[in-house]
Order: sequence, then structure tokens, then C-alpha cells
Amino acid sequence: MNDRMFDSPVFVKNGNSLIQEIGCIEDALEFLYEWPKNRRGPIYETALRACQCAFDSDYPLSAAREAFCGFAKSARIHEEVTTALPWMVSGNRGQGGGAVA
Repeated sequence: MNDRMFDSPVFVKNGNSLIQEIGCIEDALEFLYEWPKNRRGPIYETALRACQCAFDSDYPLSAAREAFCGFAKSARIHEEVTTALPWMVSGNRGQGGGAVA
């Protein structure tokens, strides 16, 4: 298992209104690097520094996750996921494929 994985993912809405799962520090950094420059501010900078520190050193991953989550909430892109999203459901549930006996 990747030692840079978050204990639980953070779900954010990207510009296309799609929900994106941020499951590790690399995902968080990639998302932050792609964030529009005109929408960056002090909370963004704090989240970016926390994630960079967690990536580069032994800064607590949980603190970086919380900083990223705080940024997502302040930017109003945080999504609370209370049910399984389609890609999280395993099995084919009898859809498609052959007949079920």
C-alpha cells in the first residue's frame, strides 16, 4: 500500500461538475497545481504548503489532508459522499454479459 495514501479520500467537484476522488498526496498536489491562479488565496497557499511538506518530508499526512479539505470547503468544491459512487460498486449485478442461472 502507498504510504502517501490518505486514510479516507476527499471528494471535490471539478470545473465540469464531475466529482473527483483525491485519495493521496500526489492527487492533492496535482489538483492544487491545476487550480486557476485567479482563484488562489491564503487558504489555497496553506493547503499547498501542507501538501508539499507532506510530500517532501515527514509532515503528517493527516494534517495535509485536513488542509486540503479545508481548502476544498472554502472554495465550495468539497463534496460529502454518503453513498457509493458508480465506480465504487463492485460486481456486475447481473447487467450485461451472459444469463444468470
